Amino acid sequence: MTAPGPARLRLADPTERDDLGAFTARVVRLESSAAVRLTTGDGRVTAWAPTPFDVLVTRSVAGTLDPAEPVTAYASSLLTALAVDRAEAVDPGPGAAWAEELPPETGWTRVDDVPAGALDGLAERGLALAREHAGPMGPPASLMDQTVLTVTPPGGQGRPVSVPMRVLFAMSGMGFLGSPPEGAADGAAGEAAGEGPLVRVSVSGSWTRLDARYGAVVRRRTMSLPLSVAG
Repeated sequence: MTAPGPARLRLADPTERDDLGAFTARVVRLESSAAVRLTTGDGRVTAWAPTPFDVLVTRSVAGTLDPAEPVTAYASSLLTALAVDRAEAVDPGPGAAWAEELPPETGWTRVDDVPAGALDGLAERGLALAREHAGPMGPPASLMDQTVLTVTPPGGQGRPVSVPMRVLFAMSGMGFLGSPPEGAADGAAGEAAGEGPLVRVSVSGSWTRLDARYGAVVRRRTMSLPLSVAG
């Protein structure tokens, strides 16, 4: 039996290639040894990556995987392939381990939209605090887990969603809130008439997702196995 060949990544056009490359470059900048998980469906390829902030970041571009199965590659190898291999089909590189749980593809409920500029300001203030209080292991967990934003559905219908500082750090570090990464195209979050970019806050089960123009951050809201249960 002939062993299957390497997976091939096909992107719709150079803009989509540059978009995925910009996302991957940001991942490598945050964590040089990070892996990227590629999934495909409905004519799109979605990239997932862990961050040092214990949240996942993701970006979807037009393209396909052949075969149409999830592939995990080192972010650095994928970045090199996207930059060097200009062929129509790209080899993502050597396989890497993936242990992260991915959120569901469907079942998301929009909570509300938040101005990206407001989140950018909160992230900047948080970074200033992190630099002031960082120790040998980086910013304290108390700062990372501090709730910096509570999003309530319009009309108060539904449970409020708390957004911790670590989510904003990830969004800022990936360039999702500020200027667009080089070569990036517009993403899912919209822009109201006369207003700046918006970040859509959605929930699905125990997951929270923040979609900005150039990518999204996803985080579990509850632990799978609580350490204690209040009586």
